[in-house]
Amino acid sequence: MGRELLASKKDNTKLSLDPRTKLAVLLTIAIFILGGSFSGIMQYYIIILAAIPLFLLLAAKKRKGAIIYILVFGGSLLLELFGLSHLNGIPNYIAVALTGILLRFTPGIVMGYFAVTTTTVSEFIAAMERLHLPRQITIPMSVMFRFFPTVAEEWSAIGDAMRMRGIRFGEGRPGSMLEYRLVPMMICSVKIGEELSAAALTRGLGGPVRRTNICRLGFHAQDIIFLIICLGAFAAQIYELITRG
Repeated sequence: MGRELLASKKDNTKLSLDPRTKLAVLLTIAIFILGGSFSGIMQYYIIILAAIPLFLLLAAKKRKGAIIYILVFGGSLLLELFGLSHLNGIPNYIAVALTGILLRFTPGIVMGYFAVTTTTVSEFIAAMERLHLPRQITIPMSVMFRFFPTVAEEWSAIGDAMRMRGIRFGEGRPGSMLEYRLVPMMICSVKIGEELSAAALTRGLGGPVRRTNICRLGFHAQDIIFLIICLGAFAAQIYELITRG
């Protein structure tokens, strides 16, 4: 499979994090960057949280993703610090909205991208079982992570087949374009869902007996460091609330 959300095999990277650590970092970033306040001591701690996805991408040798993250987040930060004061009227409103959205959403999106592309399906299921989450949550999520990238791959293949037959937008046949894309896509989606469900049952995901796996999960020094950073964010927020009175 060319496109996958959850990785199909283990990446041989020097920095390996437990899936539960990745989830904890992702939730911390979502809580304090997406929904937190940029005031007091938290405005400095948020910089540390925003730097974590960049560090992890570089450690995983995902240089393209790291460069995009630097350009988007760094550009938004520079625009907010130095550019907004020079804009007036509608351009200022647009720039404020754009920087606000990018600064708050980009770290969480990038951290989520890192988490799902460096975690195998087996590791994900094993981690969810360690967290004692019910199978009604674990199994649909594991199937979902396989469904969408497979659909995207089928959509690309249908587009290639249409281009080979000379069917494109702007050639007077938009109805045929939609028909030749949507009808095969609906049929493929149903077939993909059935195949993924059958694969999940074949692997025993719905069985009454608890599954075993060969994934070695556990917290190491790097996990402890990132978990301490996450706890530090909550401690900093509590300190900020106490000092504010």
